[in-house]
Amino acid sequence: MRFFNTEGPVHCEEHYCLPPLSRWDLDEILTLIARKKYFLLHAPRQTGKTSCLLALMEHLNRGSDYQALYVNIETAQTARQDVSRGMRTICGAIGASAQGILGEERLFDWIDQGFARRGADGVLTDLLTRWSAAAEHPLVLLLDEVDALIGDTLVSLLRQLRTGYTQRPGLPFPQSVVLCGVRDIRDYRIHARSEPEPITGGSAFNVRAKSLRLGDFSLAEARALLAEHSAETGQVFTSEALTRVWELTQGQPWLINALAYQACFERREGRDRSQPITLAMIDAAKEDLIRNRVTHLDQLADKLSEERVRRIIEPMLAGEALGQLPLEDLEYLIDLGLLRQQGGGGIEIANPIYREVLPRTLAEVPQASLPQIAPTWLDTQGQLDPSLLLDAFLAFWRQHGEPLLGSAPYHEIAPHLVLMAYLHRVVNGGGTLEREYAIGAGRMDLCLRYGSVTLGIELKVWRDGRPDPITEGLTQLDGYLNGLGLDTGWLVIFDRRAGQPPIEARSRVEEASSPAGRPIRVIRA
Repeated sequence: MRFFNTEGPVHCEEHYCLPPLSRWDLDEILTLIARKKYFLLHAPRQTGKTSCLLALMEHLNRGSDYQALYVNIETAQTARQDVSRGMRTICGAIGASAQGILGEERLFDWIDQGFARRGADGVLTDLLTRWSAAAEHPLVLLLDEVDALIGDTLVSLLRQLRTGYTQRPGLPFPQSVVLCGVRDIRDYRIHARSEPEPITGGSAFNVRAKSLRLGDFSLAEARALLAEHSAETGQVFTSEALTRVWELTQGQPWLINALAYQACFERREGRDRSQPITLAMIDAAKEDLIRNRVTHLDQLADKLSEERVRRIIEPMLAGEALGQLPLEDLEYLIDLGLLRQQGGGGIEIANPIYREVLPRTLAEVPQASLPQIAPTWLDTQGQLDPSLLLDAFLAFWRQHGEPLLGSAPYHEIAPHLVLMAYLHRVVNGGGTLEREYAIGAGRMDLCLRYGSVTLGIELKVWRDGRPDPITEGLTQLDGYLNGLGLDTGWLVIFDRRAGQPPIEARSRVEEASSPAGRPIRVIRA
């Protein structure tokens, strides 16, 4: 029985899959190859790049026009700046793939001879020249994980390919080379030991004709993938579940496969093929993925420690405008798949699951720093009481808020992270905490669900040189509560102006009324 794949390339005889080449404009690819072009394919991790390259190799090798070879050169990353070791690893990977896939036995001898004749900075050009001269058909080389290479090793690879490209047609060289990785070549900022300034990938490989990006699934493609499970097992997804999968993932291929695998194969209720996959199962699967810190989400969250990621994600979480930022920082986050650009040009987090993972990850350190907290927010029936929760939080905040702010990794949203850490302790397996935020919104919204209780909370910051945000906050909170169908909520205003009294002295609760007449508890912290 086939299943949803979340590890490595897709094999359609084993996994539910869409035909990999259907995700490309194959005619464009074949035209580039026929015109002897060198080009790039890039996309975020686990979106299907390798599956597409392998399918392209098989497609080309079924014909009689080309001899194509896929090679993963990621192992050369460990060579770092050691060009000799790096090029021997890259050439060895090409030799091993040619031997295993094409039955080509001569490359290892040519590699040794090339090193002796040309050295590390010429061996790849020498190898590909000799192979192209001896091959029965023009060569098409598909190099995967190129942007995993570092420094001088990457410089040497790109420049040797460029040298071979420019020697054509006088000397033989591959008909076409496809470089594949997460990032576009414009973001290959290579620090070579021989160069005082970083080299951009474009200057090291300026013979590329085009840079292609593999996109996410469309709505139709996402539903077609899920329909394969239904056709094979008879287990259907309810219309609400199908809609929820799309809402949560926005077409990100790995997330769709992971949600479906968790719901259909891991959760006990989903393994009963006579029962449909429901919206509640998809939501539970989403929580499982986030709580279990699956590798894909963990790798994504790890990027939060990078300064150029922090410069964008921190103001987004705070609802602030981005201001003046290097364009290359935005392009980098889009290439990583963290952000997406809307039709009108606006930037947002790529999908709701990522939007949930980022602040939850940042709140983990403050959460680990929390003292033991007794659940005094529960009533005698074990239900959440918002009034008790407010009293408990204020007591906690007055006592522990000041030192905990220093434990937050993003200083500008430290209060948000501490509050979220506290609320995670509150829900702790018995409920959920959802977040909404966007560039320029001026706020972060939280929805705490615990049993039959739903609590809408808006977070705002009062900064130097700005008026009290209470009026704007009450208006904004009306809109949020209206969407949740709630008659009341909390407005939390963190006072971050200079010269304010200590937290324990300035924290208090006020009663207010929103423009729509909702009673609002205003927490000034």
